[in-house]
Amino acid sequence: MSAWKKHQIFEKNSLILIIGIVIMISIGGLVEIVPLYYLKSTIEKTEGMRPYTPLELVGRNIYVREGCYACHSQQIRPMRDELQRYGNYSLAAESMYDRPFQWGSKRTGPDLARVGGKYSDEWQRDHLVDPRSVSPTSVMPGYPFLMDAKLSTIEIENHLKVNALYGVPYTEEQIASAKVDLMAQAQPDSDAAEGFEERYPGALIRDFDGNAKEVTEMDALVAYLQMLGTLVDFSLYDEKANLR
Repeated sequence: MSAWKKHQIFEKNSLILIIGIVIMISIGGLVEIVPLYYLKSTIEKTEGMRPYTPLELVGRNIYVREGCYACHSQQIRPMRDELQRYGNYSLAAESMYDRPFQWGSKRTGPDLARVGGKYSDEWQRDHLVDPRSVSPTSVMPGYPFLMDAKLSTIEIENHLKVNALYGVPYTEEQIASAKVDLMAQAQPDSDAAEGFEERYPGALIRDFDGNAKEVTEMDALVAYLQMLGTLVDFSLYDEKANLR
């Protein structure tokens, strides 16, 4: 039987063709999926990583809500030009608590994986309210309403509970204190600030939006931006690389 006649079996019998397609897709899927079960971990252990604080988590939600990921990626590739412009390449562990992750696929604006601490809170506020006031060629829209949008604490406790179900290591104390911690991080002079420091060591505590009278969505978004890329001490990686 010629190769043409053998192929006719599939072309003239749709059921056999469908079965063949299913078999080939199954084989391809198994080849990609099965090896993952033999890996100890797909995420390397990285010192410094911690869950988002309630304020940072709300800020991240605002970042997603406003579609910031459409123009800004959070993934630095291991290529020389990327490293020179943005800093150390991204680690898988840096996205371990992100659902959905913010790697992005397009850069109308710069990558934000290492933006934390690069600019002051005032610069971030000005940039979000009127982007062209600090970057004249920016095509980014302004978000001045964030300065007036008061932060709601209604859903934050449940939000931490859902994240905990997905493996984010929030403690019972952190979940129970979510509402208090949400406000305390942006109010350093409040009585609750000390308890917040104990639950989230090293997290920034300050008035991010420049308005100490109330906590706004601007507080949350700036708090999120200012922690991006700041949790991992990359000098340790540089030292290891120099020892090799």
